[in-house]
Amino acid sequence: MAESRLVWLESEKFIGFDGAGHSVVISGQDPENAVGLKPNDLLMLALASCSVVDLVRILAKQRQAITAMEIAVCGEQEPEAPWRFTRIHLTYRLRGRALKEESVRKAVELAEGKYCSVAASLQPQVAITHAIELTEDPA
Repeated sequence: MAESRLVWLESEKFIGFDGAGHSVVISGQDPENAVGLKPNDLLMLALASCSVVDLVRILAKQRQAITAMEIAVCGEQEPEAPWRFTRIHLTYRLRGRALKEESVRKAVELAEGKYCSVAASLQPQVAITHAIELTEDPA
């Protein structure tokens, strides 16, 4: 069983801890409290990080030479319920040497669709889409 805890500091400021003691600062975003991540940004980052950890593993097994990676995450919310995501879009930006587009595409689909527990927890209520951008890194 996964276990985490959240400790209130003051006002709208908190520190979240995982079971190993790693921490993240979480806060409201008004001028007095904006010192950490907003909860909805944390959710989008949880999705991105969940999929990218598996993506890195899959690409390493495929011997894809990744030299840099960034995932941009954009969430769409309902106008009548702005606290609820309806769609989250991830853009995977990879730099490497001789990356095979088809292999990267399949690896992203596998990481997101099969191994990412955050994606599985959000779907089908939240549509998850993605794009892939590859850049050649000169040798």
